[in-house]
Amino acid sequence: MTDRPGGEGRGLRVLLAGGGTAGHIEPALSLADALVRRFPDATVVALGVADGLEAQLVPARGYELRTIPRVPLPRGVSSKLFSLPLRLRRAVAESRSHMRELVPDVVVGFGGYVALPAYLAARRLRCPIVVHEANARPGLANRVGSRLTRYVAVGTPEGALPHGLVTGIPLRRSVATLDRAALREEAATDWGLDPQAPTLLVFGGSQGAVQINRAVEGAIPALVDRGIQVLHATGPQNATAARGPGYCPVPYLERIERAYAVADLALCRSGAMTCAELAAVGLPAVFVPYPHSNGEQELNAMPLVRAGGGVLVPDSQLNAERLISEVVPRLLDPARLTVMSTAAASLGHRDADEALADLTLQAAGWAG
Repeated sequence: MTDRPGGEGRGLRVLLAGGGTAGHIEPALSLADALVRRFPDATVVALGVADGLEAQLVPARGYELRTIPRVPLPRGVSSKLFSLPLRLRRAVAESRSHMRELVPDVVVGFGGYVALPAYLAARRLRCPIVVHEANARPGLANRVGSRLTRYVAVGTPEGALPHGLVTGIPLRRSVATLDRAALREEAATDWGLDPQAPTLLVFGGSQGAVQINRAVEGAIPALVDRGIQVLHATGPQNATAARGPGYCPVPYLERIERAYAVADLALCRSGAMTCAELAAVGLPAVFVPYPHSNGEQELNAMPLVRAGGGVLVPDSQLNAERLISEVVPRLLDPARLTVMSTAAASLGHRDADEALADLTLQAAGWAG
């Protein structure tokens, strides 16, 4: 057994709070992996909701999931706003019950439906709190959480939380340790692509993106005519043009790091996780921020755009012609791609999982 420094006869115990989207769950699981690498007998438990994506992802990675009621935080005045206090009280009470049973050394929150109840319960039980905010524009849960602790981590210098330490976003080791050049030829065989041809990777999140798919479908003939091949994750429900020479549509990319390895340029949304992964592996991108949000995706992309590692195109302006004008000159200019790749990589945080693990151990009293 690895005892707590100072000796309490038990291993490290950590409760992770973040659910609803992969952008909350994946960084939490990457932190869990980093902690277990250091302390193999550590107990790491995730807090989530029973019907969330975490119900699949957390057990699949070998971690226990405890659930509480979903507490969506309304963005405006609605009937849900008036029932919020009661729902929040119930979720806090259930979070507190889990914590009394688990007795965690620290609670680490990543935003989402379960973070706010976890923060409030931890505060009530005087359990140390760590807040991690991936997006440039933090949500309500993390804005509240950051006022309850001095241990705050942000994914980007743009992160607007008080006393936030820039750690980056914890990434899967397969992405954080990726050598694109070394894996390119092998990865190209996964999709029957030519490792020597300039390659555009297109994806729009796990469900795809309709506007991006339409633009790609219209641009395929022009791209292929110029010797550009396209690997396109359409989303499971979004069928596009059938596969042809130089064009490989797939519903979903199970191993995204292999797609990064074969690509020279990405066309994608600009969620915080996507931006962090592209920076870490040095893959330049044409970003098309998701338009139906609070503008956080545009903010996420701006550091990469300002550094020269990407370009931003509003969703409403993306069509086949605009796609061709942005993609072709870049993909057919290897020197330009190299400059963009170097710029993107300059903002990457390949060790964000270890940096957040350091902060977590410090908050828990296990550092030193």
